Amino acid sequence: MKRYSAFSLFKEGLADHKGWQQAWRKAKPKTAYDAVIIGGGGHGLSTAYYLAKNHGLTRVAVLERGWIGGGNTGRNTTAVRSNYFYPESVALYDLSLRLYEGLSKELNYNVMLSQRGMLIAAHTPAQMEVCNRIANAMQINGVDGRLMSADEAEKRVPLINTQNGARYKCMGGIWQGRAGTARHDAVAWGYARAASALGVDIIEGCEVEEILTQGGTVTGVQTNLGRIETERLGIAAAGATPLLTQQVGVDLPIHNYALQAFVSEPVKPCLDTVLLYLGTGTYVSQSDKGELVIGGGLDRVPTHGQKGNLPAQETVISGLLEMFPAFGQLKLLRQWAGVVDVVPDSSPVIGPVGPEGMFINCGWGTGGFKAIPAGGYLLAHLLATGAHHEISAPFDLSRFARGRLIDEAAGSGIAH
Repeated sequence: MKRYSAFSLFKEGLADHKGWQQAWRKAKPKTAYDAVIIGGGGHGLSTAYYLAKNHGLTRVAVLERGWIGGGNTGRNTTAVRSNYFYPESVALYDLSLRLYEGLSKELNYNVMLSQRGMLIAAHTPAQMEVCNRIANAMQINGVDGRLMSADEAEKRVPLINTQNGARYKCMGGIWQGRAGTARHDAVAWGYARAASALGVDIIEGCEVEEILTQGGTVTGVQTNLGRIETERLGIAAAGATPLLTQQVGVDLPIHNYALQAFVSEPVKPCLDTVLLYLGTGTYVSQSDKGELVIGGGLDRVPTHGQKGNLPAQETVISGLLEMFPAFGQLKLLRQWAGVVDVVPDSSPVIGPVGPEGMFINCGWGTGGFKAIPAGGYLLAHLLATGAHHEISAPFDLSRFARGRLIDEAAGSGIAH
């Protein structure tokens, strides 16, 4: 890999980066691959990387109808954590967090992981009881997590609203020190570069028009760029996944909603952790540039639109001002929405579906970004072996028929 001095970087900036090497190859589709992955977001790119690295499958194509990272991967609030309740969820999300912890070194690409910790703040005795149960469950499941008192929370977040008249006064909450944030586009670009270096073809502007089958087995896909043959098909297309599986007669229990986010003007460092209020559903962190990154609950109108609305904005911002009255004079710089694919029990769907050789990774709701490494790792295992990894097995689609739901609405911290 070519290294640049500070002066050469400055020169490249003035020259519109014309001398820079491409981070990944701009591939054109071949007629056949050992595995094809639909979806060029974080989950699809990480799947391709782990297929090549862990399983030796390098004749792999990632098909993205837009540009890589242009969906939810580039439209989220970048939090990473594993403070969930059920052992199945803790195993899944902590696998992801452990992979994140070594990701910059593994990919030789700085994903800007900042393990600044996360506080989920409670405001009623009932919420503190829930926090107590989650903290105990995390400890039983071998993950760092503990109950934090109100005094400790105030010391950790000095600007938090402690006024006597505060509607949602913090009584304490759950603290996870290993939680934090990562840079969303860096995660996508790092996986793309590493996968491409191992021989994976990343094909942008390639829309899948039809899934091809014969005798109950996947044989390939028809795209706007031509026919591509494969016997292993992975789908990591988030909210678009149900439209694809319907082609092979499978209806998924997924509904799509907009999840809005906001960025404020930059200010001096004032918040060195991720904070979520259970009472309002609002959560906030401060970026390295000083901007406040703010999110909240779902807009409960089904949609595929990547834009927000004023009522949801009012709800989220009012929650922020309840947390931090001192932020009342800040200006918002940007507002956007991601389309989250929500499943009835607020847990993902990972596993085989429809014809033989077809596997899905979807239904992450508001937890998709934090799960990128694990989602790719587990889908790669399915594509390579045809069988579940022990961590992905509980999240098979069959759980709905068996009644083995993993209801993580409380662990997500956001009303689903």
